[in-house]
Amino acid sequence: MTTARVRLFHGRGCSLCDRAQAQLERLGVDYDAVDITDDPELESRYREWLPVVEIDGERAFVYYVDEAALLRKLGR
Repeated sequence: MTTARVRLFHGRGCSLCDRAQAQLERLGVDYDAVDITDDPELESRYREWLPVVEIDGERAFVYYVDEAALLRKLGR
């Protein structure tokens, strides 16, 4: 069974990002955290959507994480 690659794009001082990170950790989801702060390219790509959760390179959630939908997407 292949494990999905989950990536959380977040920014410094983003309370929604903190909430999404806490949700992923509480659910036991293995993920990579990418801080977009001070990276002009990532800032322009993600800032207005934070937090952004991608699964296998596809944008899955913006602004908030729907836990039931996340677990469904991960096949849990």
